Amino acid sequence: MSGVVDFICEHKVVVICRGVYGKELIQTIDALYKGGVRLVEVTFDQKDPNGIEKTMGAIQTIKENFPEIKVGAGTVTKIEHVEATKQAGGEFCLSPDVNVDVIQATKQAGLVSIPGAMTPTEILKAHHAGADMVKIFPAGYLGLNYLKDIKGPINHVKFLAAAGVKEENFKEFLEAGYSAAGISTRLIDKKVIADKNFEELTNRAKVFTEIAHSVK
Repeated sequence: MSGVVDFICEHKVVVICRGVYGKELIQTIDALYKGGVRLVEVTFDQKDPNGIEKTMGAIQTIKENFPEIKVGAGTVTKIEHVEATKQAGGEFCLSPDVNVDVIQATKQAGLVSIPGAMTPTEILKAHHAGADMVKIFPAGYLGLNYLKDIKGPINHVKFLAAAGVKEENFKEFLEAGYSAAGISTRLIDKKVIADKNFEELTNRAKVFTEIAHSVK
């Protein structure tokens, strides 16, 4: 698990892939891979009755076609999601909340646990439950100074930013102390994908990965 955490901290860009499947998924991930992306989170769609099966299939598709990418699941809100992620071959679980049962199930499954938190109490609750990293959500709304203040007393926890991270502010988030960030609509742009303008996705990915490599 420590190797996966190190990989996340090294590459820093975690693509949040929501609602893209099949051939379109392969084309999209291929474009992002060409742009340097090496981390993908496939989210569970809570409203879709077939959401678990679709997410498992997407994880398996990415692993089969892009062995150099580390892939996990997002919106992991129950133990069933953890089990599905493990079965599909995923390596990490991201959640929007702090659920101790989910964190412990993730660790017991041998996967990296990244729950979502906002307050210092939630952050430390997640850390003490065994989380490998803590996702600050919504990071964009809370602002850059929020983490700077948090990292004073809580400097032993690794943080991932989610929501509101764009090309213009990604470097600032990293310099503020975030180890990585989840990027959604800028890299999984449904209109760009529908237009099959995959070169645009590659170019956007290059911008993010170049920023990631510029911050040590």
